[in-house]
Amino acid sequence: MSHFSQIKTQIRDLDSLKAALTDVGIDWKSGAQAVKGYRGQTRKAEVTIEQDNGYDIGFSWNGQEYELVADLQYWQQPLTVQGFLNQVTQRYAYHTVVGETTRQGFQVAEQQQNQDGSIRLVLQRWSA
Repeated sequence: MSHFSQIKTQIRDLDSLKAALTDVGIDWKSGAQAVKGYRGQTRKAEVTIEQDNGYDIGFSWNGQEYELVADLQYWQQPLTVQGFLNQVTQRYAYHTVVGETTRQGFQVAEQQQNQDGSIRLVLQRWSA
């Protein structure tokens, strides 16, 4: 029998999560919705990703972070679950860093995507 899995993340900011999903080319829906799983089971999620097979993926707030909620038996994404989370988490971190440093008066002066997949950022702030 299949069931929902909840996978912990370090994702706490909804706007950065949405931006990260958009960056990796995921079509997502916002707002509290039911994530559909095996035999009509559902779980509430704040961000939902519909799959062609009718079984959804979602990100649900657990009080501390957004966890990935899915019936993993019906995972239908180009990457593995871990590969998907790695990609989303990297873009989430990028948006979190850029957003927070922008609030502190910094600007991105240089950005480089390295061959190993990492991102190099150079930030600057002018002071008067």
